[in-house]
Amino acid sequence: MVNLANICSEFLNTDTNTTTTSLEGIMVNLVKRQEIQAKLLDEIQEVVGSEAEEVKEEELQGISYLRVVVLEGLRRHPAGHFLLPHSVAEDVLINGYVISKGVTINFIVADVGRDDKVWDKPMEFRKRFMEVGEGEEVDITGSKEINMTPFGTGRRICSRFGLALLYLEYFVVNLIKNFEWKAIKKEEVDLISEKPEFTVVMKNSLRARITPRKI
Repeated sequence: MVNLANICSEFLNTDTNTTTTSLEGIMVNLVKRQEIQAKLLDEIQEVVGSEAEEVKEEELQGISYLRVVVLEGLRRHPAGHFLLPHSVAEDVLINGYVISKGVTINFIVADVGRDDKVWDKPMEFRKRFMEVGEGEEVDITGSKEINMTPFGTGRRICSRFGLALLYLEYFVVNLIKNFEWKAIKKEEVDLISEKPEFTVVMKNSLRARITPRKI
């Protein structure tokens, strides 16, 4: 019975905790970057109109800027900073480094997405996934190249990453459509500080002034 409870807990945490962590990382940047929030709202209204109560699932693909915002959030604030550790079966030479048989290896997902050799000004949250030459055709699965892997890579990639992207797009688009998100006066929006919990979360949780948009 204890094992069953642990398994259920893992399923709930991996599905909900990672998604809410990623959602907070996206929204805190939209609070900080009002021009990106405004551009996203403009495209939402162009696609569904200002009077629609909800952006539906089948309408998400028509809002191209939405995927730009979500991918940038996942690059800058991946919920999991490490992948599952692996152990090499034999001595391996990689880029001049010898990894001995039996050694456990891992790499930091967050550092991959924040590598200034791959990304221009990686700590900035901006419209990079619509720019030719940087992020235009990014492969988040890592099957072609590894420049951001928010869901892991290889055989053990998150099996529900497509569903996670759908959830994030749906929540972000409807939160922006229905509410205006602004920083609280005299409070600095902290985009940098993080702390480890089940996932790696923002050390200073998002606080914002949220106002219903007028139709």
